[in-house]
Amino acid sequence: MTDLPALGLDIAKKTFQAALLVGDKLRHKQFNNDEAGFAALSAWLTKHGVTHTHVCLEATGSYSDAVARYLHAQGHTVSLLNPARVKAYAQSRLARTKNDKVDAGLIARFCAEARPPAWTPPAPELSELQALVRHLDALSETRQQLRNRLTDGPQVASVLESLRTLLAQLETEMAAVEQKIKDHLRAHPPLQAQADLLDSIPGIGPLTAAKLLGELTQLAHYQRAAQVVAYAGLNPKERQSGTSIKGQARLSKTGNAQVRKILYFPAISALRHNPQIKALGERLRQRGRCEMAIIGAAMRKLLHLIFGVIKTGKPFDENHACTA
Repeated sequence: MTDLPALGLDIAKKTFQAALLVGDKLRHKQFNNDEAGFAALSAWLTKHGVTHTHVCLEATGSYSDAVARYLHAQGHTVSLLNPARVKAYAQSRLARTKNDKVDAGLIARFCAEARPPAWTPPAPELSELQALVRHLDALSETRQQLRNRLTDGPQVASVLESLRTLLAQLETEMAAVEQKIKDHLRAHPPLQAQADLLDSIPGIGPLTAAKLLGELTQLAHYQRAAQVVAYAGLNPKERQSGTSIKGQARLSKTGNAQVRKILYFPAISALRHNPQIKALGERLRQRGRCEMAIIGAAMRKLLHLIFGVIKTGKPFDENHACTA
């Protein structure tokens, strides 16, 4: 893989900029972010005599998913990058200009130097589950916005009536999506089995289990719990330099923010009802840790337990210490 030409893609909603690095020379071209654009990219690569390349692009959700899947299906090596890595690389090169063309070139050079690990697209049933749980989350955010307008907006009868109607419709739609999630899990027994394993952990309910499976699509491929923790940005980040700077360790938050969001309330529940996490919280309180630090530790411990039950295929056992 080290000899492959590097291809950097800077993805936008409607277009993407490509930078092909062969030797030390960059070639640039912009394409539409659709099937026709993907085919044009393949033709462009062929024109330059490239049949197999190492493609790097930032993980930008739905904007990058289609082209990443297309290139993987075409036999290219594809790596999805945390945007923070690309930003740090740009800073290390003292990049002073930022535009799509420059960014694509930076990604291509980073790809050639770092050769990040290859990405494998999640199974179709996992992609569909992810789409469902993210849609449910978007509906939940819209519901909260409407509730805020109901209490904080103009107290005009006709407006309030409209808001209540919208809320009722939204509640109905959310219930329908939740049912679709349940039906989807039942239609895929291996997914249902994993959801049941997660549901066995005190603090995690059936819906949270489905949400986590939808976000942790590569969960079965991780070798260590620490990798899952880092993916979620729940690993501690130290701040220390010599004897003059010694700050408290904080969560790195360099990872999937959606996983952290999903785990927040389950962690609070687990601190009350999960024996292992409750004991952890008590130890941290005795050491004088603040409540937010304790919740962060509980979220991290939950991920260790999640990794443990998935890897062993056994439900949570409060008498069995998690060693993952």
